[in-house]
Amino acid sequence: MTYCVGMTLDKGLVLMSDTRTNSGVDNISVFRKMFCWNVPGERIISVMTSGNLATTQAVISQLEERNKAPVDRQNTVLEAPTMFQVATIVGRQLRETIMGAQTDNGQGGSGRFTASIILAGQIAGMEPRLFLIYPEGNFIEASFDTPFFQIGETKYGRPILLRGYDRTMSFEDAVKLLCVSFDSTLKANLSVGLPLDLMVIERDRFEPLHERRIHGDDPYFTAISSRWGDALKEAFQSLPDYSFAQGEGNPGADT
Repeated sequence: MTYCVGMTLDKGLVLMSDTRTNSGVDNISVFRKMFCWNVPGERIISVMTSGNLATTQAVISQLEERNKAPVDRQNTVLEAPTMFQVATIVGRQLRETIMGAQTDNGQGGSGRFTASIILAGQIAGMEPRLFLIYPEGNFIEASFDTPFFQIGETKYGRPILLRGYDRTMSFEDAVKLLCVSFDSTLKANLSVGLPLDLMVIERDRFEPLHERRIHGDDPYFTAISSRWGDALKEAFQSLPDYSFAQGEGNPGADT
C-alpha cells in the first residue's frame, strides 16, 4: 500500500510520501512515489502516486517521455498553459494506462489496476494548485474547505491533520504535522514504511524550496516519534478519571 499527503498553505505547498510497496508480508520493496518536473522561473509540477506499481510507473514513464519529445510538447505537463490543463493531461494518461492494462490482461474490472495521483504545482502568474486525480481520470481541486489530500492508507494519519492544520502555519510546522501523521500511520499499518520523501514548494519559487529523504535513523523523525508518544501518554493521564459510581442514580444506566 502507500500513504501520501499534499497540503496547501498560504505560503505554498508541502508534500510527503512513503516509499514502501509490498506484495504480501514477505515481499517488501522501496520505490519512489514522488516525482517532480520544473522549468526555472516558469513552473514546477509534482505528483505523488498510490496504487498498482506497474500502473503508476507506466504513467510516470509516459509523462517523462512526452516531456522529452518536442513534437508532442502540446500534450506535456511542461507546456500546458494552466494547472487545470496539467491535471487533465495526467488524468487522461492515468485512465488510458488503466484501460490498456485491463484490455491487455483480459480484465473486466478495475480493482487490480487501480491507482490515484496527487498533483501539485504552480505556473508563473497563477496560484499554486493541488489536485486529487482518480483512476477514472477525473479530478477535484483543493479548496479553503478541503485544504489537503491523502491517498493510500489515509485513516490512521487523518485525525492529526484535521486537528493540527492551519492554513497560515509555517512550512516548518507543516512538516512537523506531516511527520506526526506519518508516524501514526507507520505505527498502525505495516504496508506503509520508511524512508519518506518530503518536498516543500514555496509560492512563486519555481523549484523546490526544500526536499529530502527521511530514513529510519533520521534524528528529527525519531525525536518526533518518541516525543509524540510521550505527549499522548501525558495527555491521557491528564484527562478526568472515570468513576464506576458515574451512573448511580440514573435509572437507564448499565449495572
